Amino acid sequence: MYGADRVIDRELEFFANSKKRIDTCMNYTRPSLAGIVESIKKAFLDAKSRGVKLRYLTEITPDNIDACKELMTIVDELRHLNGIKGNFMVSETEYLAPVILFEKGKIASQIIYSNVSEILDQHLYMFDTLWDKAISAQQRIKEFEEGRVIHYETKLLRNQDDIDNKIKDLLETSNELLVCSRSGGLQLGYDRFPGLGKEILTRSKKGEHKGVRLVTTAIDRDNFELVKMLLDFGIQIRDIKNMPPMNFSVTDKEVHATIDNMKDGKMVQSVLVSNEPQYVIHFHSIFEELWKDGTDVKDRIASIEEGVDFGEIEVIPSSSRARELYLDIVKKAQNEIMIMFPTVNAFLRQQKMRAVEVAEEAARQRNVKVRILMPRHESTEQLVRSLTIERPTPQSHNFDVRYIEQAMQDTQATFLVVDRKVSLVMEIKYDLKTTFDEAIGLSTYSNSQAGVLSYVAIFESLWKQTELYEGIKNAHEQLKLHAKAQKEFINIAAHELRTPIQPILGLSQILLTKTGSIEQYTEFLDTISRNAKRLNRLTDDILDATKIESKSLELKKERLNLNDIIINAMDDIILGKDLIDSRNVQLLYQPQDVILEVDKGRITQVISNLLTNAIKFTKKGIITVTTIIDEGNNQIIIGVKDTGSGINPEILPKLFSKFTSKSFSGTGLGLFISKSIVEAHGGKIWAENNADGKGATFTFSLPISEQKP
Repeated sequence: MYGADRVIDRELEFFANSKKRIDTCMNYTRPSLAGIVESIKKAFLDAKSRGVKLRYLTEITPDNIDACKELMTIVDELRHLNGIKGNFMVSETEYLAPVILFEKGKIASQIIYSNVSEILDQHLYMFDTLWDKAISAQQRIKEFEEGRVIHYETKLLRNQDDIDNKIKDLLETSNELLVCSRSGGLQLGYDRFPGLGKEILTRSKKGEHKGVRLVTTAIDRDNFELVKMLLDFGIQIRDIKNMPPMNFSVTDKEVHATIDNMKDGKMVQSVLVSNEPQYVIHFHSIFEELWKDGTDVKDRIASIEEGVDFGEIEVIPSSSRARELYLDIVKKAQNEIMIMFPTVNAFLRQQKMRAVEVAEEAARQRNVKVRILMPRHESTEQLVRSLTIERPTPQSHNFDVRYIEQAMQDTQATFLVVDRKVSLVMEIKYDLKTTFDEAIGLSTYSNSQAGVLSYVAIFESLWKQTELYEGIKNAHEQLKLHAKAQKEFINIAAHELRTPIQPILGLSQILLTKTGSIEQYTEFLDTISRNAKRLNRLTDDILDATKIESKSLELKKERLNLNDIIINAMDDIILGKDLIDSRNVQLLYQPQDVILEVDKGRITQVISNLLTNAIKFTKKGIITVTTIIDEGNNQIIIGVKDTGSGINPEILPKLFSKFTSKSFSGTGLGLFISKSIVEAHGGKIWAENNADGKGATFTFSLPISEQKP
C-alpha cells in the first residue's frame, strides 16, 4: 500500500484485529512515532487494555532514549539490540512491514501486508530469535545514565594475534576467572600467560580479585606435576568426571570457548567470544555445577605419588547417559568384548538399540573377539544363529554366544567388559520394559584394574561352565547327527554306486552279444567310459574321506604356478561335455601368475570340485574364477562365483561337513574333502550367497611361497 495516510490506516486496522500478541521490530528512528503520532499511541494502549501482549524491539541510542522511556510506559516490554535495520510488526494473524528510510519522525510512505501463514511463522521465528539476543531497555538506559555504554556481541576469532590479545584482555579486566579445561589447555595457559596469571593471583591475595578456579579431568602420571605447580601458584582445582565437549573461561564480563583439544599445549585455532549477558550467565552456571560435582584434586595427586592409581569409578543415574557410554565403549573395542545378559529381555533391548550390531561389526571389521552369555529362549534363536552360524566366514569365528542356566540369572544386572580395561554394570530396574532407557536404573562405569578383572573372572568362570555343559550336550547331539548322516550316506552312496554300475553292466552285456553297428559300439563305449570315471571319482572321494578321518591324508608339495592349475581344471571341465553346455554357461578367468608350494593334484581337486558344483547349480549364466593377492597376509584368495540357484539356507551352516547335500546327485563329500585339503595347506575356505540374490561364491585362501633367489 502506498501513501502515509493509507500506511497509518493499515497499522490501526492491524492493531484492532489483534487478539493475543503484537511483536514490533523497528530501527532506532521509529520509537518516537509511538509518542508523536497520537493515533498510533492510542492503538498501542487500546490493544494493551484488551489483554494483547505488546513486545517492542529496537536499538536504543542517545538520540532516542527519551522516546524509548516513554515507549516503556506504553508496551509490556521493551528490549535493545545493536544494529537493527529491518522494520516489521507481526500478530497472530497478520504481518506488516513499513518501508522507510532512516529519517527520524517521518511516517513510512509504503507498507507491505500479508496474512499468509508461512510468512507469519517465518517472522514470528525471526522476532523470537532477535528477542532472545537482546537485553532489557532498563539495562541499556542504565548504562547510558552511568556513563558506560557496552557494545554486546558474540563472534568467532581465528587470527592468532586477535586470540592472544583477547585472552590477555580477559585476564587483565577480570574480577574472577573460572576455567574449564582439559590438560592440554592447562599446559597452554602455563606456557603462554604466566605473567598475567601470577598478577591475578597477587591481586587475589590483596583482596582485589576473587582468584582463579579450575575444573579439569584425566589427571594422571603424565600431567600431575603441572597440576601441582598450578596449585602452588594459588589456583583452586577440582577433578570432574564428565567433561563438557569444550574448553571455556568465564569472568563476570565475558566468556571464551573453544572445541580445539589443545593437545600438548598447542595454541587454539578458533575461539568463540561473547560479552552478551545471557551467555556469560549461562557459562557461569555451567561452571558452578561442575565445581559443585568435582572433587579436590589434591586427593588424586596424593594417590598418584603413593603409586596407588585406583582408576576412575563413576555411578551413572541417567539411563540415556549409560546408553551413550555403552555404545561408545563397544565402538572403541580393540581386542575383546564380554557381555553377560541376565535375561532374554536384556538381550532384546540392547539388540534394539544396536549394541549387539555394533559388537558384531567390531568382530567382523576389526577382528575383535566378542563373547556373550545369555539365557536360551526361542525368541532369540534365529538372531543368535544369524550372528554365529549362518555367516561361515573367517570373521564369524570372532563372535560367540553361550547359554547360561536359569540358576545363573539371580543377579539382575547386565555387565560389559571391553579389552579387560573398562567395565560397565547396568542395573535392570524394570525388565518388562522394551527400551533400554525405561528398563535401566543405576549404572557403574570403572577402569579400575581390580574391579574390571573381578568381572572378567566372573565371566570366565561362567563361560567355562557353559563349555562343560555344551560339551556334554554337543557330544550327544554329534552322536545322533553322525548316526543320521551315516544312514543318509549309505542310502546316497548306494544310489550313486548303482547309477554308473547299471549302464556299465547293461551296455557291456550288449557288446558281448556282438549285436549292433560300429556307431552304436562307439556310443556304448563312451557311456561305459564316462560312468566308469564317475564310479572312480566316487571311490576316490570315499577313500579321501577315510584318509581325512584317520588323519593320514598326505601332501606332495612342489613349487608351481597356480595359473596353470586353474587353466587345466577349466579345460577339463570344458572337454567334459556331459558337465557343461557352452551355449548356456560361460566360464570366465583373468590369468595371473602366482607361485605356490602345493600338492598339484589336491589343489586341482579343490578347484575342479568348486567348478563342478558351480556348473551343477547354474543352468544358465556365468561362472567367474578370480585370484586376488593379499600382500598384507602373504596369501592368494581364489574365488569361484556363479549365477545359479545359490546355497540352500538349511545346509549353509554345515556346508563343509561330511554328507551335506541337497542336490539329487552327489555324496556330499566334495566340500568336506576340499576344506580338509585347503586347511592342510594352511589356508581357509568359506562360502556365501551373492548379495544380489543370484548364485553363490566359494572362496579359499592359500599361503604364497617366498620367492627364491
